[in-house]
Parts: sequence; structure tokens; C-alpha cells
Amino acid sequence: MNKVNTHNKQKFDLQIAASTDNLQKVRDFIKGLAEKAGFNPEQIDQIQLAVDEACTNAIRHAYQYDSSKTIDLQVEIDNKKVKIVVTDFGPGFDPQSLPEPNINHSMKNAKPGGLGIHLMRKLMDVVRFKITPGKKTEVHLIKYKNASKKL
Repeated sequence: MNKVNTHNKQKFDLQIAASTDNLQKVRDFIKGLAEKAGFNPEQIDQIQLAVDEACTNAIRHAYQYDSSKTIDLQVEIDNKKVKIVVTDFGPGFDPQSLPEPNINHSMKNAKPGGLGIHLMRKLMDVVRFKITPGKKTEVHLIKYKNASKKL
């Protein structure tokens, strides 16, 4: 059995203006790092979508599409997982106060939005929020290589 060095962590940062025009840059950044970390294509798609949702929520809800604001991404990869922290500097919110989405109702009425956090939780192995009201919101997203999470 080979001994795996779990201390081989690499860290990467990206800061973007809070504009939906920058979401492709975020997806490319995440894809490149997830490929480098050895995730399979399905896992890479899941990670990209979860990060895209976190960034879109920051753009829409924290900043109301004010592209003069910024979103920070910190990515840490090691032999077992990828951890992404998406930070905005908006007013914050209470994730526990959000109602469970009614998937059938959203699909029937083709109403966009309302599923971002639900999707993040379905796609990633760990989703945590660290909120400092009035200062910043951090969304911590973790995906393990060996976990198999299916939609």
C-alpha cells in the first residue's frame, strides 16, 4: 500500500468583479484546478456548478448586480479533496431562514432562482456558511475525490 502525502496542499486565489460576465472565468479557473487535482469529469461539472451558483448568489443577492464590488475565491486542493471559499462583502443573510425549495413548483412555472443553495448542497459533500452580518459572507464548498454524490 502506498503512503499518500496528505500535507501536499496547494492554494490558489482569484478575485473577480461581481458581474455575470465573469462567471465563465470562474468556471475555467475551477475546471483547471479540479482537473489538476485529479477529479473526474462528472465531479468537475458538479464543482463548477456549485461555485457558479455561489458566485451568482453573491452577484444577485449580496450586491444587486453592482459590478463595482468584488468576489474573492480561495481554492485549496490536496490529495483527497478540493475546498473552495467564495467570499462577498455584502450585508449577509441567514441560510437557516430560507425555505426548502419546491422543485416541482419551480420547474412547472419555469421560475429562475431559488435553487442555488439547494443545488450546492446536492452537488458538494460539505456546504457551510460563515456570515459576519454587514461585513462578509463566506460559502465553504468541499468535494472529496472518493465520495460519489449523484443528483
